[in-house]
Amino acid sequence: MGLWSKEIREEAKKQVWLAGPMIFVCVFQFSLQMISLMFVGHLSELLLASVSLSTSIVNATGFNVMMGLSSALDTFCGQSYGAKQYHMLGVHTQGAMVVLTIVSIPVSIIWVYLEPILVLLHQNKEVAALAQLYARYLIPSLSANGLLRCITKFLQTQSIVFPMVLATGLTSLLHLILCWVLIIKFEFGIKGSAIAICISNWFNTIILALYIRFSPSCKETWTGLSKESLRNIPNFLRLAFPSAVMVCLESWTFEIIVILSGAHANPKLQTSVLSICLNTCGIFWMVPFGLSAAGSTRISNELGAGSPKAAYLAVKVTMFMAFLVGILEFSVLMSLWKVWGRAFTNVHEVLIHVASMMPIVATSAFIDSIQTAFQGVARGCGWQKLGAFINLGSYYILGVPFSVVSAFVFHLKEQGLYLGIVLALTVQVVCFLLVTLRANWEKEAKKAAARVGGSEVQAEEAQGGQNVHTDS
Repeated sequence: MGLWSKEIREEAKKQVWLAGPMIFVCVFQFSLQMISLMFVGHLSELLLASVSLSTSIVNATGFNVMMGLSSALDTFCGQSYGAKQYHMLGVHTQGAMVVLTIVSIPVSIIWVYLEPILVLLHQNKEVAALAQLYARYLIPSLSANGLLRCITKFLQTQSIVFPMVLATGLTSLLHLILCWVLIIKFEFGIKGSAIAICISNWFNTIILALYIRFSPSCKETWTGLSKESLRNIPNFLRLAFPSAVMVCLESWTFEIIVILSGAHANPKLQTSVLSICLNTCGIFWMVPFGLSAAGSTRISNELGAGSPKAAYLAVKVTMFMAFLVGILEFSVLMSLWKVWGRAFTNVHEVLIHVASMMPIVATSAFIDSIQTAFQGVARGCGWQKLGAFINLGSYYILGVPFSVVSAFVFHLKEQGLYLGIVLALTVQVVCFLLVTLRANWEKEAKKAAARVGGSEVQAEEAQGGQNVHTDS
């Protein structure tokens, strides 16, 4: 028992050491759009509405797609690092960079012709025109974001996290200055906001690329450009596509909920309330996402090393820490439920509705903490295809229909819409829990060995070594 207690403590230390910096990285990256939105919001209500709409669309069609595709590197790079196939981290990352750069081309075309799409969705023509203008100026940031996602995964799976904290922190500071200069000083308006995001994303990407090129810590994992990365693309796509589907199916649901809120008798009120609630969850989501990133790294490293027991221990530690984070977030939100809305608005009617929503929002934050950690487990194990099916069933067969029925049939309005999200999150947790409990970790280690080009003998020998260590 003493041995296991020591192992648990050591694993928890490793994950906290990874999760803490990753939380800061997520917050700094998330802050770019928030800072731009805050500066634009002080110009006019029309520009704020246009940038908000455009941000929602470019996230759904572009940045979230990049996030999903790059998530396959959690599996490939993490397991390759654990298997000591160090050069393969660079190979996998280069292949991912090629894929994400190619994907950015059709996405850019969508952004160029965004106005007619928004008009077709019954959006205000003036707002749609400005949203298209903003999206067009954001196009250079799309490829930068794709490259940055790959670089982040490359470093994260090696537990190299503090350089990312420094780089993203400097980027946030630079972005703050750029927004003031371009939006306020030079009065470029929403053009200045988009240009600032482009410059900041490329700055962050270049800084981290230079670190990888010249740092001794990446000497073994980045050995220069390789033709092998091109041959490896089909293998990457087999996991990247379901990874993107898994991420996008979940993120698109929140966009659907916001659109549905506009169908109520008082759409301005309902949309404002839902936006505040979803932004709240987005802010609190950063903590469990950092934890899930740490969990996926530890799990994939141990599976790649052929250590199934250590991988399962990492799973249990990740889930326990996610449960604690969920309890903490629930407690914070419930303690602030009467005043939280004032951080976003002073409109009395909106504040009343937000306060009535807080128990549901707090509950969703608790469940989402656990669900997000399970997503990290899935990425670490390579269960993205299964995760895509779980998300499809949770959100689109159960969650969204339940939201529609609750909001429009039972007239629960914004509470009904949000209850559908809570239901979907709950179903996700139950499904991922059953999959995790039924998993054969020895087989998962053998799958990892085959995936990264190792051998099943390696996994069996590591398992034998673990048994000897435990028995002693």
